[in-house]
Amino acid sequence: MAAQAIVMINTDVGKENDIFNELLKIDEVKKVYMVYGIHDLVVFVEAENMDKLRSLITDKIRKLDGVKSTLTSVIVTGKEK
Repeated sequence: MAAQAIVMINTDVGKENDIFNELLKIDEVKKVYMVYGIHDLVVFVEAENMDKLRSLITDKIRKLDGVKSTLTSVIVTGKEK
């Protein structure tokens, strides 16, 4: 079963657009939103399993230049209208 999560990202000032574009190059990233509020970017991701989800966040997303911090919510269940 695929592992899905919503990742909220805080960036260094002025790095939002660069990180937005880098995220779009990652296969597991399905949607990226630039937002106003506590976080700068909100990302919907999907990986094959929890181990690959962990690797995606730790080894790819968090290591992007300009990422200050992330907050991840793993999706348990959901429906689209």
